Amino acid sequence: MKDSEKKRLIALPVVVVLGALLAWAGSQNGATLGGFPIFAIAVAAAFIIQWLVFIPSFKAQTEKFFDLTGSLTYVVITVILALLTPGIDARGILLAALVSIWALRLGTFLSRRISKSGKDDRFDDIKPSLIRFLNVWTVQGLWVVFTAAAAWIAITSSQKVGLDWLAIVGLVLWVVGFGIEVVADLQKSRFKADPANKGKFISTGLWSKSRHPNYFGEIMLWVGVAIIAAPVLQGWQWVAMISPVFVALLLLKVSGIPLLEKKADKHWGGQADYEAYKKNTPVLIPKLG
Repeated sequence: MKDSEKKRLIALPVVVVLGALLAWAGSQNGATLGGFPIFAIAVAAAFIIQWLVFIPSFKAQTEKFFDLTGSLTYVVITVILALLTPGIDARGILLAALVSIWALRLGTFLSRRISKSGKDDRFDDIKPSLIRFLNVWTVQGLWVVFTAAAAWIAITSSQKVGLDWLAIVGLVLWVVGFGIEVVADLQKSRFKADPANKGKFISTGLWSKSRHPNYFGEIMLWVGVAIIAAPVLQGWQWVAMISPVFVALLLLKVSGIPLLEKKADKHWGGQADYEAYKKNTPVLIPKLG
């Protein structure tokens, strides 16, 4: 077995262990079902759903259900948590609604995008390898768990606090962030759909204020979720704050901005208009005025 294959085999249990550690920490002072922590059940379910869909996807060598599965995992588990958690209060219901709305919108957007393109070329080299393809699905399970951690832990927490000023602040941040993300995605979709813009980069609307306004909105809305969740967290449950940090690091350092910036530089690097746009437009935080 090649060294690269060995590393990928090692990566799989490492990802699962990270999920298990989060499940343990987030389950402290949380609701249980039949003696089992409800949050831990949610974490396990997030991984199991990915693995179940992976099987037919690998057999058919398709990635068409990848993004949709991730989005639906958020919705299904969030709704189940809201139903199973005894004595769920207004804060828990609010968090469940916000996560579900975000996930449904994301799932619809990604499904339309892949239906138009027909494929996702990120998976071309990954699909033939069982280990690599399985790893990608497993990592998606961890992505779901880490991202939704603040909301899920707060929903299942035994601590109940009525809606307060932190809930209002968090909701405002979520609404603004969600609005920015939706508008930015819509603007880009319309820009790309116009034949006159073929081969061009978008620099209008929110994209004139930031090179990645959708990611700015994404980070903002998850910060809002974390703020809403904060008043009911106890002890190890504060691990829930990994949610906005994880989202920010993922978009800023891993699979978001770095990849898109590299791709943009490859397409338009050296062009005067693109270089001017890049020089005068912030990477993430929109400029005012």
